[in-house]
Amino acid sequence: MRNKWIISLLFLVSYVNAQEVKTLNLKEALEFALENKAEAKKAKLQVENSEYKIQEVRSRALPQIAANGSLNYNPILQTTVIDGDNFGAPGTTIQAAFGQKWNSGAGISLTQALFDQSVFTGLRAAKSTREFYQLNEQLTEEQVIERVANAYYQVYVQQQKLIVIENNLKNTNKVKSIIEGQYNNGLAKKIDLDRISVRVNNINSMRQQLLNAITLQENALKFYMGMPMENTIIIPKTAFEVTPQDIVSSADVTKRSEYQVLKKQEQLLELQKKSFQAYYYPTLALSGGYNYIGQGPELPWFAKPSDGVYWSDYASVGLSLRVPIFSGFGTRAKVRQADNSLKSIQVDLDDTKLALDLAFQNSKKQIENSLITISNQKENAKLAQEVFNNTNNNYTQGLASLTDLLDAENALVEAQNNYTSAILEYKLAEIQLIKSKGELKTLIK
Repeated sequence: MRNKWIISLLFLVSYVNAQEVKTLNLKEALEFALENKAEAKKAKLQVENSEYKIQEVRSRALPQIAANGSLNYNPILQTTVIDGDNFGAPGTTIQAAFGQKWNSGAGISLTQALFDQSVFTGLRAAKSTREFYQLNEQLTEEQVIERVANAYYQVYVQQQKLIVIENNLKNTNKVKSIIEGQYNNGLAKKIDLDRISVRVNNINSMRQQLLNAITLQENALKFYMGMPMENTIIIPKTAFEVTPQDIVSSADVTKRSEYQVLKKQEQLLELQKKSFQAYYYPTLALSGGYNYIGQGPELPWFAKPSDGVYWSDYASVGLSLRVPIFSGFGTRAKVRQADNSLKSIQVDLDDTKLALDLAFQNSKKQIENSLITISNQKENAKLAQEVFNNTNNNYTQGLASLTDLLDAENALVEAQNNYTSAILEYKLAEIQLIKSKGELKTLIK
């Protein structure tokens, strides 16, 4: 039995050690997410991969060098019938075999593109692709920041509501103790004790629901951060400070990452059109090669000169020119498809700009409304606290009923939760305003 207790204790200690407790402010949570979330990691890999694509396209403009070798055995040589007049036997035909039973060769070849419009266009497209993935990485990071910030504040507001509920439970238990003492001394009714007991049970139920909600919100936050679920998160109490944002009259939405990504896609489509147009251009290439060949009746590799094996070398240098004349209108069709794609993305650009303008205007108005709501709810919470304190004193002195006390307590809890929710709405609106100005990265500075 003792050994079982020791084993259980060791298991518990190892489990606790396996859990990592992290105290995270918003900046630290965002930095963790940008380092560990899958989307952020993949965006960085895409930027890295774009460098390899540039190298791939650049290789087409560099010399292409290859070595080659061959070994052939011809068990039956092909014969050719020729006119005997050329060999002093007029009026006859001669059947002669050309070639040798064995031949082997080795050589090296070089090809260099001198002019190929598609290669030049491809290099420009590859560099633009790198810039596209860099912009996409920035957009992905902003999306990660937005999700993590929203989830972070959601966790905090649930924790604040839990504090309100626990304070409420503490106060209600004090009232219950007073009523129990009065009931035991015959100074209170059984119905009052039952009512306060029901109130305590309801608060305990709400507390448990909030604990479950906090766990779910924390798990969501850890997922958005790319953090293991077994880790424990602690959020500092200063995380919910309201710092009013500077509300500018206008914002240049064309600098937003969403718009810049589309503009880069437009540029890539323009280059794609030019790559199709390159099929109209001629191509010119330089080629050269040097080869060494051995042939004879024996395997050339190990034969001696006396075996009738002969080795010789040869080389060639040349230019190849290709001039496209007619492709069955295939090139024209590709160019027209590229034109349509360009027109389509230009429509997307206009629509995206309009949507970003709308988001900016809405976020400004939401911030203004949230500040007004916070002011009102803060005043309500202050008044509700005063009403509860007065009603509690009156109840203690027998000047107020239990119903009045419970009503005041409910009003206080509701006012405090409304104030917390108003702050949450402000913080979420604040994120949207920062996003609409293209400044989400400032949250990690």
